[in-house]
Amino acid sequence: QVQLVESGGGLVQPGGSLNLSCAVSGVNFRYYTMNWYRQAPGKEREFVAEAMYGGATNYRISVKGRFTISRDNAKSMVYLQMNNLKPEDTAVYYCRLGSLEHWGQGTQVTVSS
Repeated sequence: QVQLVESGGGLVQPGGSLNLSCAVSGVNFRYYTMNWYRQAPGKEREFVAEAMYGGATNYRISVKGRFTISRDNAKSMVYLQMNNLKPEDTAVYYCRLGSLEHWGQGTQVTVSS
């Protein structure tokens, strides 16, 4: 079955950086668009970044220029490099396989002084 395992979150100061990873198994990864979403307490899950199987990317405006999504099809991995982090980036981050409503446990990102 499909498995998604997010990792790499942690506590950082404003302006710091983190690199999140998502390991995908149980599916032919290379033919799916991959996405990162995040969810803060009391808020709905929101789109963060997208990487199509051909390499094209999209970002929500608030993270554009700070975050970079990438993928390694040979390893069935997707990454989210986050630079210049802000307190409003604090959330649990999830990866998504295509448009499937299937989520891993997520990884916590906390940005605070």
